[in-house]
Amino acid sequence: MPIDPQVKSLLQRLESAGGEPLYKLSPEAARRVLAASRASIKEVVSSIASAEDVEIVSPAGVIPLRVYTPAGPGPFPILVFFHGGGFVLGDLEMVDQMCRFFSDKAQCLVISVAYRLAPEHKFPAAVEDAFFTLKWVAENAAKWSGDQTRIAVGGESAGGNLATVAAQIAREAGGPSLVFQLLIYPVVRFDFATPSYEEHGHSNNLTTEEMNWFKEQYLDNEQERHPHASPMFAPDLTNLPPALVITAEYDPLRDEGEEYADRLRSFGVPAACIRYQGMVHSFLNYSGEVEASKKALEEISRHLRQVFGTE
Repeated sequence: MPIDPQVKSLLQRLESAGGEPLYKLSPEAARRVLAASRASIKEVVSSIASAEDVEIVSPAGVIPLRVYTPAGPGPFPILVFFHGGGFVLGDLEMVDQMCRFFSDKAQCLVISVAYRLAPEHKFPAAVEDAFFTLKWVAENAAKWSGDQTRIAVGGESAGGNLATVAAQIAREAGGPSLVFQLLIYPVVRFDFATPSYEEHGHSNNLTTEEMNWFKEQYLDNEQERHPHASPMFAPDLTNLPPALVITAEYDPLRDEGEEYADRLRSFGVPAACIRYQGMVHSFLNYSGEVEASKKALEEISRHLRQVFGTE
């Protein structure tokens, strides 16, 4: 189907603001441009009991977190969530309203993670932060009335990559035990060799040039097939938690997300995959302007409620 008219209008508005493509900017400048762009997009505002910024200390330094607590009594299931931005851009603010929505609608704690960014901190720094935070959450869940027996990982784009990798490392390490993976248009490989890159890698909110730039900032030579960088190439996907993979029709990442869901199923892992027609990369951040975006957030929240038993 054609690009959703509400999405098309929003993209045209962003394009009319002008400016250089992100991949032609320094990382610092690109971060400022993305933050300003995202701030201009309306999102659904959800009401929760609290959102608290905290910091935890890993062997590599401080990791900022934001803990979203829903209204009502605990203990609450937990979603550990990683923002997108190509491992170079993004922060807690970029997914703030999305995390509030999931906390409210799925009645769960959401713990959003500000992992270290490239190129200042190249692979595997973000992976180390992701798994350290996951372990820390499991050990400290009771502080926010969290239920350590109901922990899920999730993320969007680059954050979807970190969620898949954190789940794989948790399995390899013998814990923490996870009940679910929420993978929103995840990056799971870096060869850009799918039909959706050929079809949609030159427009509509994410381009092959941008993805190449992200790869150059994040990875050194010979790292692109490392399973903790490209989870698609992990040799064994058995005994991973069930997954929901979200893809968008006009997203160059569409095919790899769907292939990853297929590969999970081939190893016996339950993996639902939903392709949203007429949508582009990052469409879930458009919930205040695009009706289909809000409906997708609601559908994801229903999956989380089913997994967590909060129906």
